[in-house]
Amino acid sequence: MECPSGLRSLSLFVLAGTVSAGVLQARDPVPSGYVAAPYYPAPYGGWTDDWSESYDKAIKLVSQMTLAEKVNITAGTGFFMGPCVGNTGSVPRLGIPNLCLQDGPLGVRTTDNITAFPAGISTGATFNKDLMYQRGVALGEEFRGKGANFYLGPCVGPLGRKPRGGRNWEGFGVDPVLQAVAGAATIKGVQEQGVIATLKHLIGYEQELYRMYNPFQQGYSANIDDRALHELYLWPFAEGVKAGVGSIMTSYNAVNGSASSQNSYAINGLLKDELGFQGLVMTDWLAQISGVGSALAGLDMSMPGDTVGNNIPLTGYSNWMYELTRSVLNGSVPVDRLNDMATRIVATWYQLGQDKDYPLPNFSSNTADATGPLYPGALFSPSGVVNQYVNVQGNHKVVAKQVAQEAVTLLKNNGSFLPLSTSSPLFVFGTDAQTDPQGANSCTDKSCNRGLLGMGWGSGSANYPYIDDPISSLKRKAANVTYYATDSFPTVATPTDDDVAIVFITSDSGENSYTVEDNHGDRDASGLVAWHNGDTLVQQAAAKYSSVIVVVHTVGPIVMEPWIDLPSVKAVLNAHLPGQEAGDSLTEILFGEVSPSGHLPYSIPVAETDYPDSLNLVATPFSQTQDTYSEGLYIDYRYLNKAGVKPRFAFGHGLSYANFSFSKPSITRVTPLSEVPPARPAKPTSPVAAMNTTIPAASEAYYPDGFSTIWRYLYSWLSTSDADAAYKIGAAGTSKYPYPAGYSGVQRTTGPPAGGASGGNPALWDVAYTLAVTVTNTATSGPAAKALAQVYVQFPEGISYDTPVIQLRDFEKTEALQPGESATVGFTITRKDLSVWDTVSQNWVVPDTAGRYKIWIGEASDALGTVCYSDSLACESGVASPV
Repeated sequence: MECPSGLRSLSLFVLAGTVSAGVLQARDPVPSGYVAAPYYPAPYGGWTDDWSESYDKAIKLVSQMTLAEKVNITAGTGFFMGPCVGNTGSVPRLGIPNLCLQDGPLGVRTTDNITAFPAGISTGATFNKDLMYQRGVALGEEFRGKGANFYLGPCVGPLGRKPRGGRNWEGFGVDPVLQAVAGAATIKGVQEQGVIATLKHLIGYEQELYRMYNPFQQGYSANIDDRALHELYLWPFAEGVKAGVGSIMTSYNAVNGSASSQNSYAINGLLKDELGFQGLVMTDWLAQISGVGSALAGLDMSMPGDTVGNNIPLTGYSNWMYELTRSVLNGSVPVDRLNDMATRIVATWYQLGQDKDYPLPNFSSNTADATGPLYPGALFSPSGVVNQYVNVQGNHKVVAKQVAQEAVTLLKNNGSFLPLSTSSPLFVFGTDAQTDPQGANSCTDKSCNRGLLGMGWGSGSANYPYIDDPISSLKRKAANVTYYATDSFPTVATPTDDDVAIVFITSDSGENSYTVEDNHGDRDASGLVAWHNGDTLVQQAAAKYSSVIVVVHTVGPIVMEPWIDLPSVKAVLNAHLPGQEAGDSLTEILFGEVSPSGHLPYSIPVAETDYPDSLNLVATPFSQTQDTYSEGLYIDYRYLNKAGVKPRFAFGHGLSYANFSFSKPSITRVTPLSEVPPARPAKPTSPVAAMNTTIPAASEAYYPDGFSTIWRYLYSWLSTSDADAAYKIGAAGTSKYPYPAGYSGVQRTTGPPAGGASGGNPALWDVAYTLAVTVTNTATSGPAAKALAQVYVQFPEGISYDTPVIQLRDFEKTEALQPGESATVGFTITRKDLSVWDTVSQNWVVPDTAGRYKIWIGEASDALGTVCYSDSLACESGVASPV
């Protein structure tokens, strides 16, 4: 979402306040084959068994609401017009409070007494399903403890298609299965605490530059072909819907030429019909660009309520609220659409049990003071207590540390140089080893790269309650530590052979609400290079010291070629973005108290040019930027394998202090597969269909007598004259709203064959095969170590579909195994795992029903030595990896 405390990206709107929207140029034509087809009307919710009780309650409640009350819960009350980053309207007469929506994916943003968890990219690097869930539980407890109804996370879009993408670090990695598993585990953990998770951003939000619509340009269009959309970008959203996510946020950009916040194909067609999503769809902040159009396209909630009216934001203008009330009265927005919007919101509230003893917000996103204005965006606001300083941390630092530690990825360890002895003389270089000397939270939303890089910048950040930084931890554990708090190599005494240099380097990115060191969110200025001349710092340390360890805190891959092969560089650890527990989580690995078990959630290339040109950032604003995904399925390891390009470190790579063997592999057939899945269950009639659809009386929209308004606070009421005038049009049926091409108000009685609830046709999750393998720690000494087994599917040769060489389909991490100890891990392969998306039949198809798939098991995408054959149900170990 957009940053409420950093208004850089809003300044363009304000400066353009007197410019007519007519300045906006027509978008360049979307390439052939990428146009988003219209999909109307918005499907009703409430037709699945697991949501039926919540919908029954919601329909009874919504049926008692007036028109203005229904409208009031579909939008925010305005930027800075409440305690949270988003605050809906309320219906106090019926017990519906203002709902609090709060960032972000790694902690309760812009408040105190919370935990700053490791970022999503670190969580993905753990490849630990249980730990992903436990982090979600802890996040849910903290959001509930602060009184936030919505957790604005997890983030699975961007998928990480572009290595320079600014917000990749908020997600879990550049693979749809890794994103899906981590996202679903997070949703489960959060929502079990009664907090509504918000899966974001739907869809194609793969760069920050030119993401937003403004008076001079449209947001860029992510042009995605049908197969790539289903097999890559929509995959984690389908798993999130299957996990029961309550809310989904659209993205800023367009998809196939249609703005995401009013993209009827994405919202109505893909999400609500094909995936059977029962919750609510919200905008990102200030992303709504129309009123009636977005309602018809399936949007249910506008955040933060304000929109860019007459090109001037934050003046009390909204495309919804009073305008939505007017649109329903005059017949432009059908009453059944408003009924469904309101019912989806209330049903989600019931689904998460928020009608029972849910706390009210006890914090402010706007100030750290105890008291202050209740509506700081207003010129004149009542004041009161805004911060109660409730501590919600519990013992969550334990989970945070474990995530940070299991994310640490040992990339190189020449001659088993690590672990270190605590008696080794250590010489530490780089400002990243210490907490920002100006204060851990001295840069708003982490909009600087100063000191430890524990998270990227923007709305996905959170305040640190403290930082356990690496230098403090090193000094606690080691006997002889010298620290040079500089990113320029200093003059040092001549080292001895026993001296060890530890060099800390970084690479940062974030949201395009700030520019940091000339990077506009994406790493558009820096590229995939260490910041602050980090390469030079490593090179100079390596020229002076015979033993150098490099620690990288980074949002994504950096090119390491300038120093990775230097003889003095003995070990490299990628510590990703560790949050508050950056110190002991790292040093316990350095000194061998714990064996590293992290694995790369992306590939690290030899050169950025190893990727296809289509993965570059696009930057042609005034021609209305087209970002065409011409590479299709081939991103990251999928592309490198196809092109025969060897990365420096492959997706899934990660070393340990132990060695592991894989033995006794087995495969069992569970469900025989037909070419297409069995027909989806019939789609029941939604109870929403029985609600009253008569245009209500104008009096339901009148301002209450004697009501005193607050400037900029958004209300759903109309003046008596405005309401009467609108009702007259609606009652006469003379609305002249130009409905979009393909619009229909008649509900579809059958859904697409791939559809179903929740997440798609339930047969897609039929287990086709189970596999098992025994993993043994073959070391004779050393610490206990966790092993990761990754499972990749190789489609049969000769099928009529072009498929990547291998694709991740499952993974399991063992508990810590002592030297000589073994554990058996199991995996499942579903129908969907063995299917491709057929663009003609619009269904998932098993391209080889004879089952001639190869299912590979190994430690990384380029270290797969065990294979099972799905047709013969035989397995082999010690065979050559397919890549």
